[in-house]
Amino acid sequence: MAAPKLLVILSENWTITSPRELRTLVDWAVEAEQAGIDGVMISEHVVLGPSAGSQGLMANPREYALPGNQDPATPWPASMLLLSAIAARTTTLRLVAGAIIAPLRHPLLLASDLATLDLLSEGRLVVQPTVSWHEDEYRALGVPFKQRGRLLDEHLAAWEAVWQDGAATFHGEYYRFDDVYLEPKPYRQSGPALWFGGQSLHERLLRRLLRHGSGFHPLGAPCDADLELLASGMREAGRDMAELDMVGGVRAVFPDDDSLADLGAAIDSIVPQWQRGFTAFCIKPNQFIDDSGKIGAFFREIVRRTEALTPM
Repeated sequence: MAAPKLLVILSENWTITSPRELRTLVDWAVEAEQAGIDGVMISEHVVLGPSAGSQGLMANPREYALPGNQDPATPWPASMLLLSAIAARTTTLRLVAGAIIAPLRHPLLLASDLATLDLLSEGRLVVQPTVSWHEDEYRALGVPFKQRGRLLDEHLAAWEAVWQDGAATFHGEYYRFDDVYLEPKPYRQSGPALWFGGQSLHERLLRRLLRHGSGFHPLGAPCDADLELLASGMREAGRDMAELDMVGGVRAVFPDDDSLADLGAAIDSIVPQWQRGFTAFCIKPNQFIDDSGKIGAFFREIVRRTEALTPM
C-alpha cells in the first residue's frame, strides 16, 4: 500500500502569519515541496456577511472555518491568484483550489482562469468546485442562492465544452453561448483534476463525482453507507475507485481554547482513515505550531511521521 499523501492547508493560518504578508504563504509552499509534501490547498470566499458567525465563533482560533462559525472579517485571499504565485515558485507540488465557489462567476470567465492556471502549472492544478453555504455572499454578488446547485452543474457542462478543441456552443437554463473559442486550453484536454465534496453524499454530488470527479473530499468523516454508495456508483459507471483521490484530514484535538493540538495524536488519526480507503490527508500548520520560522522543520517532521505509519 502506498504511503499517505499530505496536503497542507495554507488558508486560515492567521494565528501565525499575517494576511497582509501573502508572500509568506508562497514561501511556505516552497518549503512544503522541498519537504516532500504532495500539495497545498487554498479555499475561498469573495466576501462574508453577518451570518458568517451565526452559529457562534470558533472557540479556538486555530480551528477550521466552517459554516456559521467565523468572524465576517476573516481574511480570504483570492485563491487562484495566490496559487498562480505558488505555481511560479514550484515544480512538483499539486495546487489545490479547495473550494472554488463556481456559481459566483460566469462559467466562461472561470473556465479561462482555470485553464490558464492549469497551463501555467503544467497540469498540477486540482479544483474543487462547490456551491458553498453563505447566502449573504450570494446576495452581495447578485446571484440566486437557491439555484446554486443547478448553476454549478451548468458550469461543469460549460467547462467541458469550452476546454475541447475548436468552437464551443452551450445552451443551458442559465448560461448560453454559441461558437466561442476559449484559448489557451488547459494543460490537458480534460482540464484540471476536479474534486467534489460536501457534508453528505447526496444524489447530485454523486452524479458530479461519477461524471467529472477525480477526487472525493468530504466535509468531515463520511459514513460507511456513503462510501459504499460511492463505490457501487463507480462500479456501475465502469470506473475504478483507484481513480479517485480519497481526501481525509488529521483530527486536531485542542485541550482548551488557547492551546495547540498534539501532533502525534493527530498523525495517528490518519491510520483508521487510511484503512477505510482514504489516500491523502489535509493538515493545517497553525493547529500544531505557533512559530512561522519553524515551518520547514514542521513539514519535514509530518512527512517523517506519516511515512512511518503502517495500516493495522
